[in-house]
Amino acid sequence: MSLDIVNVKTTPDFQLDLDFKNGEHRRFDMRPLLTMRPWDRIASEHLFHRAKVAYGTVIWPGEIDIAPETLYDDSVPL
Repeated sequence: MSLDIVNVKTTPDFQLDLDFKNGEHRRFDMRPLLTMRPWDRIASEHLFHRAKVAYGTVIWPGEIDIAPETLYDDSVPL
């Protein structure tokens, strides 16, 4: 199963709506991670909403990313 992410949309409450290459659509809640390094650097709305897809996962400026396996395993279906 391919866990590559092909699209991401951020929500106002720090969640990620994710489209996976396998066709699944899932939601990942970033709020618990935003108090930990390195994700605490994207805890502002301005920076959080700069999320984009690269290399099959979600990335932010400053070389911040999160493994697609984590995004899949800890998300819920939409």
